[in-house]
Amino acid sequence: QVQLVESGGGLVQAGGSLRLSCEPSGRTFSSRAMGWFRQVPGKEREFVAAVTGNGDKSSYGNSVTGRFTISRDNAKNTVYLQMNRLKPEDTAVYYCAASIFRDRLSGNFYDYDYWGQGTQVTVSS
Repeated sequence: QVQLVESGGGLVQAGGSLRLSCEPSGRTFSSRAMGWFRQVPGKEREFVAAVTGNGDKSSYGNSVTGRFTISRDNAKNTVYLQMNRLKPEDTAVYYCAASIFRDRLSGNFYDYDYWGQGTQVTVSS
């Protein structure tokens, strides 16, 4: 069974940092772009960041550009989201997802066919 397992969430004060990790099990996704999304109850899932299969290109949602960095280590089969200068409005459940594309960076959730269970990030003011 293929699973994406996120880790690294938690509680942090505004201005602090966290690093999320996403480690697939059951298969590798080195040939696929990977993305991070986040969701707050009652709101739509929001695109955060995406990285190509070989990690050479990335894209970001407007609200996190300049603060978050997505990266991947295909040797470790792991995708990371480094989050700096966190704000209370970054509070959400963060999901890792595997894209149906290798090199296309999509911010649309329907372009991702594997999803993790999510990890909670809470930023206190």
